Amino acid sequence: MLDDELPGLAYLKMLCDQLPELDVVKAFNNPQTFLKEASTIDFDLCILDIEMPGMNGIQVASLLNKKPVIFTTAYKEYAVDAFDLDAVDYVRKPVQRERLQQAVQRAIRRISGQPLQKTFIQLNTDKGKSLIFFDQLMYIDTSDSDSRDKVAHLSDGGELTIKNMSFEKLQELLPSERFCRVNKRELIAINIVQSFSYDEIATTVATLSGQPVKFSLTETYRAAFQKAVSTR
Repeated sequence: MLDDELPGLAYLKMLCDQLPELDVVKAFNNPQTFLKEASTIDFDLCILDIEMPGMNGIQVASLLNKKPVIFTTAYKEYAVDAFDLDAVDYVRKPVQRERLQQAVQRAIRRISGQPLQKTFIQLNTDKGKSLIFFDQLMYIDTSDSDSRDKVAHLSDGGELTIKNMSFEKLQELLPSERFCRVNKRELIAINIVQSFSYDEIATTVATLSGQPVKFSLTETYRAAFQKAVSTR
């Protein structure tokens, strides 16, 4: 594992030591030192911080001969540089034990040759190439300034403008069991649905005044929405 901040590294090692399926071979706080020793260490998985001075985690991972990698990131800007690395997972800081264990289980499946379901998509946004995590995405609506763009609303209150993307393409990229279009201008996460009637959906998302955010449910998308809700 590699993290340039010693407190973060110590905390991550503590979490890893609590996972019976994981054995920490060695921990590093300097990417250059890690790369010098990497070829002499027998390891199956590397857990890497992305934001590090001198050399970031993406650059380090590209030199590991396709070893499985889990990235950890504070995700401050919701954006990362474009890259082609097939990472096992991205775990946002502060790292939670349960979330780390999910990532490790994904790594075990990868190492054993089992297919993995993605937990995020990477899209062009107003903040550059951005990772949008499925568990953080609440809903997407059409941008008021340009209908070709869509606005992703995140659970932490953040927003990302997805550039020049149709809802049809988004539906191809998002898991259909987790997201559903409800009208011409909006697509929502099934898990935010609190209640619904024939033509309206109330959600667990609240407005600034504390009222639930509501969406219209139109005839074209009603059957697919009802099916998605019934199987969650």
